[in-house]
Amino acid sequence: MASSPHPSQSAMELEALPPTPSPSSHPEDGIISGGHELPSLPPVDGGKDAWLFLAACFMIEALVWGFPYSFGIFQAYYTTHAPFSSNPSHIATVGTCALGIMYLDTPIIMALHRRYPKPARHSTLLGLVIMCLALALSSFSTTVPHLIITQGIFYAIGGSIAYASCIVYLEEWFVARRGLAYGIMWSATGLAGVVLPLCLEWLLNTKGYVFTLRVFALLVFGLTAPLAWFVRPRLPVAQASASKPWQGLGFLVSKQFWLYQGANVVESVGYFLPGIYLPSYARAVLGAGSIASVVSMMLLNVASVFGCVGMGSLIDRAEVTTCLLVSTIGASLGTFLLWGLSVNLPVLYTFCIVYGLFAGSYSSAWPGVMKEMNKIAGSENGNRADPSMVFAFLAMGRGVGNVVSGPLSEALLKGAPWEGQAFGGYGSGYGSLIAFTGATAFLGGGSYAWKRLGWL
Repeated sequence: MASSPHPSQSAMELEALPPTPSPSSHPEDGIISGGHELPSLPPVDGGKDAWLFLAACFMIEALVWGFPYSFGIFQAYYTTHAPFSSNPSHIATVGTCALGIMYLDTPIIMALHRRYPKPARHSTLLGLVIMCLALALSSFSTTVPHLIITQGIFYAIGGSIAYASCIVYLEEWFVARRGLAYGIMWSATGLAGVVLPLCLEWLLNTKGYVFTLRVFALLVFGLTAPLAWFVRPRLPVAQASASKPWQGLGFLVSKQFWLYQGANVVESVGYFLPGIYLPSYARAVLGAGSIASVVSMMLLNVASVFGCVGMGSLIDRAEVTTCLLVSTIGASLGTFLLWGLSVNLPVLYTFCIVYGLFAGSYSSAWPGVMKEMNKIAGSENGNRADPSMVFAFLAMGRGVGNVVSGPLSEALLKGAPWEGQAFGGYGSGYGSLIAFTGATAFLGGGSYAWKRLGWL
């Protein structure tokens, strides 16, 4: 039998195996059907290969997700420049499609990845090619529908395909430090949210959208394509059995999953609102200039980097509902007390930091939910929950919140409710939006109460 580099980690390696292996496969004793021995595997939770994998995932996360999260820069440009300014009413749909579809199609992409593990080994490069072609093609757009198809739909599909392997293979490379690994990877979006808007705004204002999109497409491909080699499985692909569509989905009939998912969707509906409206609030209510208003978003994104890493480390040590409660308390109190009572920029900036730290780290607690679903599925039907599919459906729930938040926010701001009738932000015309954001952040921690009631 081939020996593992770290024999004491055998239990961890067994947990990292893909769910529901075929009866003829026995990874725990090093034998695959036919009597062949497993090759010596690189260690989990550390070592050169694991950290190179995580570094590659960090860069892919930053560019794949950072671009749609920075779409506000493009929206501001498109609505004020030809040829799109003549019909600006549907420009926001471009960003909604890019971000919403990347969330909503995750279960489909993950299922295909599990069903066809051998060709999926090359899905990262395939997705990057589709994504960068979509950006290049969008530079030829002359109408808003062209942008929706290229920069919206095609970009989202390519991004989803490129990103799927990061989630699937991370389960193999990290076990005891899995939450920290997820937190580090997901913090890349916050870092990109600081760097990309500044770079994209400068390029758009000096070179125009055609040059910007083409250069960005080349930049993304040049930075990520070489890294696709490191986004690879730790276990031999031949060992990973193709999962049938229903394998690993037993958690979907679990009451516990839908309690977690319900809180996740509610939190997501309000989560995106500060990111959309903080700059306009700073300008319209506090009289901030263009740079000062952009600083609000930069602070939020920087804080979310530290929040994601911190939550990722915490979820490896603490119970998941406790971690979600930490996020809930910080985000809801920060919204109600800081944004709601803000009368100057320093108070608003403090809110941005607090909200980024706590609300920005909410999804970094998902590894805890994935672990809980695995326990429940194992105790109820003896079949492991597929962690990547648990993630996929949680991401889909976040996508639902993202899609709903756009039209809902417009309804909340219609008629400037409470304007002049309350103190601070509550009386600014944004009052109902602030209250709604705080309420959804609070309800996002409902799982803590349900745990104490015995529902989880």
